[in-house]
Amino acid sequence: MRVLLDTQAFLWYLLDDARLSKKAEAAISDENNRVLVSPASYWEIAIKISLGKYQLPEPLDIFMEREIANNDFTVLAILLRHVAVVTQLPFHHRDPFDRLIIAQALSEKIAVVSSDLLFDQYGVERIW
Repeated sequence: MRVLLDTQAFLWYLLDDARLSKKAEAAISDENNRVLVSPASYWEIAIKISLGKYQLPEPLDIFMEREIANNDFTVLAILLRHVAVVTQLPFHHRDPFDRLIIAQALSEKIAVVSSDLLFDQYGVERIW
């Protein structure tokens, strides 16, 4: 099964944060699952760092490259067909990064690991 991580789930997993649900952790840790990360997530993290709203234990590029490789995650490239889906999404969710992750999940027909209940309004399979 392929699963796409939203930004919060991605960070909580990498940083061993207790807020990550057991079900989400199991889906990410399951060797039978292919875990995908959107570039929207590391873009969102970069913006939060630049605004002083978030901090990582080391530079973003070093942290991301190492953690994506060490966890055998796959980067799901942002394709034109993903962005095209964004143009059709209702505005249940205002966050542009989450909207892109939702569009990627819908386009690729994959589940999203997320605590965000607003994802449900888009018909995305949500694991939490």
